[in-house]
Amino acid sequence: MTEGRPAFLIFTFALPLMIGNVFQQLYTVVDTMVVGKALGVHALAALGAADWMNWMMLGIIQGLTQGFGILMAQHFGAGRTEDLRKTVGNSVILALLSSVALLLSGQAIAHPVLLLLQTPDDILGNALLYLRIMYLGIPIVMAYNLSASVLRSLGDGRTPLYAMIVAAAVNIILDLFFVLELGLGIEGAAAATLIAQMVSCIFCFYHIRRIDLLSMSRSDFRLEKGLPLHLLLLGAPMAFQNAIISIGGMIVQFVVNGFGVIFIAGFTATNKLYGVLEIAATSYGYAMVTYTDQNLGAGKIERIRKGTRAALLIALATSVVIAVCMLLCGRGILSCFISGTPEEFEQTLQIAGYYLFLMSICLPILYVLHITRSVIQGMGNTVLPMASGIAEFFMRAVTAILLPRLIGETGIFYAEIMAWTGAVVILAISYFIVLKKAAG
Repeated sequence: MTEGRPAFLIFTFALPLMIGNVFQQLYTVVDTMVVGKALGVHALAALGAADWMNWMMLGIIQGLTQGFGILMAQHFGAGRTEDLRKTVGNSVILALLSSVALLLSGQAIAHPVLLLLQTPDDILGNALLYLRIMYLGIPIVMAYNLSASVLRSLGDGRTPLYAMIVAAAVNIILDLFFVLELGLGIEGAAAATLIAQMVSCIFCFYHIRRIDLLSMSRSDFRLEKGLPLHLLLLGAPMAFQNAIISIGGMIVQFVVNGFGVIFIAGFTATNKLYGVLEIAATSYGYAMVTYTDQNLGAGKIERIRKGTRAALLIALATSVVIAVCMLLCGRGILSCFISGTPEEFEQTLQIAGYYLFLMSICLPILYVLHITRSVIQGMGNTVLPMASGIAEFFMRAVTAILLPRLIGETGIFYAEIMAWTGAVVILAISYFIVLKKAAG
């Protein structure tokens, strides 16, 4: 990442991540299709009611492991092999402790929070069951994300890709078997996802064990003075950023829950495509964190500027292509998630289609958000991205509370777009501050 054309390096690093994310999104899409078609509108709404609480735990895990990966990539870029191994070892200990804490806290808050969000009684049981199973798998999710973060920090985006391809195939097979053949219902979909994630974790761990650079000794797993704190100072703000974003999402879900099961199902159908919309954005983001980390470690600040400009152009072009595809084919895709009576089907599809239309035409904002946030994180500053997460929370919550009162139920659809916009304003200013400081 420290030599060669930035645009080519960023795109070729992001491409396997992008393909991997496509397969990762199959987890969500297949779960939703199977649940929506086989179990009906109420089961689909139950998945939606659990979405943001599930995403909160995932976001915290991703924030922590991405933060740990920042220091790994900096040591790798600077050629500090011993420091790299100690950082990996200390990250493993912190990840293990964090996963236990998150598992226990998740199980404790699941039911009270669903009640607080006024989840309708006819979907509460399934939503709670789904969350309980998913939270039991938190250590698995942590292990995969940490393994993938280690590999990406060394510039390896292909192994996580292969892991996702294998895991996606396992997930699809198990979804169909558990839900359709065994009739396990929503718990079958959750169990299939966790088993698939375990497969991806084992796959990544196997490849890490074969990297000579990471031939770990017992001493590497001793907590070094100051190192755990340094790692937490990198990871905790990113975890908090994701947590505060998800709390804003819960406020949106609280408002949506008041509009009835049909509206919840339509809202959920489009939300399940959210990951598809940002597949490339997430991949470019991972690429930019690694690119920035390694060039910062090598002291090449001007190269970071060039890479950022190239990444923004690539990301904007990609967002336009994805938006056009969704505008042309979106309703057809959404119809694969929905079942019920003809009237329920049409009402749900109309709600989902309008929401997808709005998100698609505003997609470039989301892609700018991912690029700028990732560059700032790669510079080792996780506080300013956290500030952007607070801006997202504020804009999402205020829009969700006020706009539906002014223009009706569809006002809730603008909460996500306003959240993106608020974050981009903070990040654009932060980018210039951080680059100016780094240049001295």
